[in-house]
Amino acid sequence: MDQFKDLRIVDNFYQTSSFIPMPTILIGTVCESGQTNLGSYSLCFPYYIAGKDYYAMILEARNSSNTAQNILRTKKCSLNFIPDDKKYFKEAVRLGFPGDKTEDKMKNCIFTLKNSTLGEDRPQIVEEAFQVFECTWDDTLEDAYKDKAGNLEGYEPPYRNFNGITSKFGAHFILKVDKIWMKERYYDTIINGVTSNGFPSVPVDYGYRDSTNFWCSRFKKPFKEKIQAKEGDVQSVIYCAQRIDPNVKFTKEACAKLTKIPRIFLKAALTQMVDIAKEENISLIDENALTIINDKRRKEKKDK
Repeated sequence: MDQFKDLRIVDNFYQTSSFIPMPTILIGTVCESGQTNLGSYSLCFPYYIAGKDYYAMILEARNSSNTAQNILRTKKCSLNFIPDDKKYFKEAVRLGFPGDKTEDKMKNCIFTLKNSTLGEDRPQIVEEAFQVFECTWDDTLEDAYKDKAGNLEGYEPPYRNFNGITSKFGAHFILKVDKIWMKERYYDTIINGVTSNGFPSVPVDYGYRDSTNFWCSRFKKPFKEKIQAKEGDVQSVIYCAQRIDPNVKFTKEACAKLTKIPRIFLKAALTQMVDIAKEENISLIDENALTIINDKRRKEKKDK
């Protein structure tokens, strides 16, 4: 450990005591006048990613901010991921300055706002974003619905552990992802296959590190590294396939084409294939049937 120093952990440690790459997001909320407010955030990350009946992000915010107060009141927000552009980042820094009223900071905003298609009560979304998540705060968790807007000088205890008002000046919001919008170029990349040229220009925000500046790094073309997956043998696939459904069988040749599926995901993948086979009235999954099933899996992913 001779090459390391013991750095004191202080408030806002993610900014002041460490280097943590974060996203640059403009969060849209609706203020009391009905106008969309944009606030700049980086502490917004995936939260529920699998195994529940919905997917979610988590947002950490100052509870007196326009964004937090609006979410407490309306429960709706949009997460607008802006691309790497110096003028956009400069505007994001301006929009992130605390204390400004919505009507003042949005007066000369350079971003183009478009109405949501999910309802008139939704905040507008940023047209320049490469992707947008429209979300609803799940205030049922931890009885967070009891937390109300209006306390701009700080909240008194009791506090929630992970959802709602979590400290005198802090708040966490578990945001159910209602819709993901993607610009067509990047949509095609996800659906039809990822290439290095198909990635959006994503900036990396390093947070507020001194009394003068926010820091952000420019986007660079990503490179790829081949996944060194451990291929399962055919017998392992056959063993698993035989136990999915007694009415749908897999041929050995079809199983041989599935050996690259990581073992941890094998049962879920085979179960999905069996479900599609039943829909198509297929009782024996051979190589031809596997092609039909995989085509349908790709189509279902594209249609989502």
